[in-house]
Amino acid sequence: MEKSGIIVGGFLGATVVLVVFTFMMIPPATILPPEIIVTNGYSATTVGEQTPIRTSKDLSLTEIFERSEAGVVRVNVIKSEQIEGLNGVGSGFVFDQSGHVITNHHVIDNSEKIVVTFLDGSSYNANIIGSDPFTDIAVIKVDAEPSLLHPLPVGDSSNLKVGMQVVAIGNPFGLSGSMTAGIVSQLGRLLPSQDTGFSIPDVIQTDAAINPGNSGGPLLNIKGEVVGINTAIQSAIGEFTGIGFAIPSKTVSKIAPQLIEEGEYHHPWVGISGRDIDPDLAKILNLKDAKGFLIVTVVEASPADKAGLIGSSKTKEIDGVTYQVGGDIILSVDGKPVRKIDDILIHLQREKSVGDEMVLEILRDGRNTNFVILLEERPNLN
Repeated sequence: MEKSGIIVGGFLGATVVLVVFTFMMIPPATILPPEIIVTNGYSATTVGEQTPIRTSKDLSLTEIFERSEAGVVRVNVIKSEQIEGLNGVGSGFVFDQSGHVITNHHVIDNSEKIVVTFLDGSSYNANIIGSDPFTDIAVIKVDAEPSLLHPLPVGDSSNLKVGMQVVAIGNPFGLSGSMTAGIVSQLGRLLPSQDTGFSIPDVIQTDAAINPGNSGGPLLNIKGEVVGINTAIQSAIGEFTGIGFAIPSKTVSKIAPQLIEEGEYHHPWVGISGRDIDPDLAKILNLKDAKGFLIVTVVEASPADKAGLIGSSKTKEIDGVTYQVGGDIILSVDGKPVRKIDDILIHLQREKSVGDEMVLEILRDGRNTNFVILLEERPNLN
């Protein structure tokens, strides 16, 4: 993906191919009445436990599905801004025994009615408890029978490595309770967030098949722990082509409890835009290594502006390409090296909150200087 004009906490520019958020609008006639499901010889109402099952051993794909399917739900939505007569289908998973269900913000955004359907076919109206468009996470709540609430254990996505096996469970194309398997293809991706002007950092890339209807469903590791929320695919045709994205569980564990408590999450921001240092830009700036982030613009009255950071003031041309130069170059954040914008955004997402201080190592006029920034709440750019 091609990047341009990134705003720290942070905006992602144009993409070569379409990023499709995997919530599906389908005619009501194709949404079949839920059926009573019997799984592996057990009544569906007794499958699983009422507290998350954790295990130290690796599970087979069949075991993962059997342990998890009772905690995955179907989310049917009537949207207020969609074509009249069309319903939407997404997915979600049970978060706790109070009836909180995790799904995507884009699944329930602008909804007039939300219905959650459990494994045995029981359906309940759901209320929105909190939603965060910046990370595409939402919490809804149902007053369901306790026997239906099977919370899935939430794991630590920071332990994932490329090549690890993962599975996705959800309702692709309205086909309830479907599972696909694959691997972690890459970590730390930036995903454009719908209509916010910012991007979601630290996203998991997977080749486990994710299709419309999978939005909000869990991505699980081989211990059966939720390590992500399936949210989008990268495709030129609007259907899965081998690249899917999931919001990491590390982000879910940080944001969901605050959504439950306050109904919203307050994101920290810095207030700069710029570009990663590439070899050509490094040559222009007389840098030894092509790494770091060049500040092009500092947003007025932002934390960066108040800390005294400066943006580019002139341009230079190389091989017919014009580069903005003269701004501060970020080399590290809180002592961690910055190779590119991703490192700053991931650090903000994982480690920082509104009101925290953050130390940036800046290269200015050939000298390294530390600047302390007091993080403020990210503005809504809509």
